[in-house]
Amino acid sequence: MTGFCPSIHSDLLPKGIIHFSLHPPKKCSTKLYVVPIGISARCLAFKCYATTESLHVGGQTRGNEVSSVVDGSDKSQRKSLGDDFEKNLEELFSEIKSMIQMGNKGDAIDLLEANYEAVREQMVAGGKGVEEAATLDVIALGYMAIGDFKMVESVLNKLNEIVHDLSDDEPLLDSILTHMGSMHSALGRFEKSMLSYKRALQILERNHGSNSTSLVMPLLGMGKALGSAGRATKAIDIYHRTISILESNLGAESKELVVPLTALGNLLLNEGKAEDAENAFTRIVGIYTQLYGKDDERVGMAMCSLANAKCAKGDAEAAIKLYRNALHVLENLESMNLDDGILEKTRIDLAELLHVVGRENEGRELLEECLSITKKYKGEEDPSFVTHLTNLATSYSRSKNYVEAERLLRSSLQIMERIVGHDDDPSITFVMLQLAVTLYNLKQDEEAEQMALEVLRIREKAFGDASLPVGEALDCLICIQNRIGRDDGEILELLKRNLNIQEKAFGNESEQVIGTLKKILFYMDKLGIKDQKFPFQRRLSLLRNKFKEQVQY
Repeated sequence: MTGFCPSIHSDLLPKGIIHFSLHPPKKCSTKLYVVPIGISARCLAFKCYATTESLHVGGQTRGNEVSSVVDGSDKSQRKSLGDDFEKNLEELFSEIKSMIQMGNKGDAIDLLEANYEAVREQMVAGGKGVEEAATLDVIALGYMAIGDFKMVESVLNKLNEIVHDLSDDEPLLDSILTHMGSMHSALGRFEKSMLSYKRALQILERNHGSNSTSLVMPLLGMGKALGSAGRATKAIDIYHRTISILESNLGAESKELVVPLTALGNLLLNEGKAEDAENAFTRIVGIYTQLYGKDDERVGMAMCSLANAKCAKGDAEAAIKLYRNALHVLENLESMNLDDGILEKTRIDLAELLHVVGRENEGRELLEECLSITKKYKGEEDPSFVTHLTNLATSYSRSKNYVEAERLLRSSLQIMERIVGHDDDPSITFVMLQLAVTLYNLKQDEEAEQMALEVLRIREKAFGDASLPVGEALDCLICIQNRIGRDDGEILELLKRNLNIQEKAFGNESEQVIGTLKKILFYMDKLGIKDQKFPFQRRLSLLRNKFKEQVQY
């Protein structure tokens, strides 16, 4: 559902401001430059210690730069493949990035396929050295940037064949292994990722020592892979080691600390360790303030992260103050337009928090500001204008001003119908479902039911009968039909269907499952279906014993 419509599991009452996009994010259109026909494929190359992110262009990188002292590009203690070869590697990588910006995906794929075939022919002829590995590495990175993960996996399998038999003293091998770790991680192959990173670290530790900044890039990759694999404790240890290496080499106020501190802070937040996360983000604010002054863009962005940690810790007032200060810094930057995406997100995050603490009028002012800015700079037909209209409607719904919420949602729906061009586009269903909820609250049940049924139809077609978006539509429809007094047996079947969806999406012991079990038993009692009750009653009884404070039936 990411990119289409967030969850509204809320018993038909919006709990927060919704920030959503109308369409799923598009994959980066990329272009990869490869040497002309007639030049040996051995000249195809890559920049040492580049990451997969290096191939993406046009994305936001503000405040996240990593300098050469950290990226491991120091060649002084590394064997060389030859100046010409490595020069070709670096020149070609620069060319790759410029071609990516051109967005000519078709030509990129043709060139990648031709070079991949050339390398495979070399391998059949017995060429399985580090130069072939370097060529395959850049091909894999190219496919990664294009978004063809099936080909990335295929190229990585070939690359594994070569790398497995290479000795650790081969030049560039540590860099190739680091890239492999990143790509395996992106594919969800975390064990393979860890093996690549560990071998890269062993090579670097032998060549540079266990406290060298050359270790930072593979350590950061390893931390990310461990966190993604659910091994948070180990990932936290890795980030602490990375921070220690940078502190001992570059000092406690080095800007290079920002990347691992950010990764650590975000992981700690996910693990519910808000106070530790707060310490990490506080350090980042301090580092940026000392280096660039209190009015720098990076300071404003770091304040937003710190505000998030304060909020998670329960210190809402401090979080609001930080968000206000961040907005003041960002809005006064000459380099930042009023409609900048960073400013927009900050306003919405602050508006959400203000609603949570009951200061809805202040929050609504920010949402109206977002709407006004978008209208001025992008026009009413821009998808983000619909986002702000819907957010504002959600705000009015929270204040029980359903008449104004209905007006805004109908305007949103009219705009979206013009934007998407046809009625079966699933992105339109979020506004439709919000409108169904609002109509329900206005006691306009018949229209609310028809709206919810249409959402259900579109989502079944787009996502499948057992998808979470369908479960959200069912959740809304069941509430509406219950009040209208539709057939109890039909409602019971909808509840059973929704239960199966919720079990897969949220787990057998989730809050959603518990609520649906209670409703199923209610309707079984109402219908006098005693012979089918036992399995559901037993499940609820077991959950009652486990979560006594959550279950009351």
